[in-house]
Amino acid sequence: MERNDEYWMRIALDEARLAAEAGEVPVGAVLVRGGEEIARAHNLRETDRMATAHAELLVIEAGCRALGGWRLADCTLYVTLEPCPMCGGAMVNARLPRLVYAAKDPRAGVYGSVLNYNALPFNHRVDVTHGVCADESLALLRAFFARRR
Repeated sequence: MERNDEYWMRIALDEARLAAEAGEVPVGAVLVRGGEEIARAHNLRETDRMATAHAELLVIEAGCRALGGWRLADCTLYVTLEPCPMCGGAMVNARLPRLVYAAKDPRAGVYGSVLNYNALPFNHRVDVTHGVCADESLALLRAFFARRR
């Protein structure tokens, strides 16, 4: 199978499923550089009892450790839900060049929904692709929240 955006998003969706099985909001992420996986993670806020344990932050931290530095040059972050302000800020600070996300987050998304970080005068902009496997991501989220109600 060709390692394109859909291929990597499917890995992020696998991580989202692991999150759901653990009682976490089903968000998964994978960090890729040069066609190779650097790290993967899923939400652990409930498990770790930590507000910052979002999939994106966990995968950025793991990626920085794996690559030996804080700059994630030449990397792409795949995530199943549009990043929140905290995670978007981490991407800017890590100088992440590319983000691919599945579903928009109309309540907290900062790459097109609530606001667009790329329209603000930060010292770095992230190239964004959205909508890859969006229906599958939304179905996971809807099923998770329906079970919780």
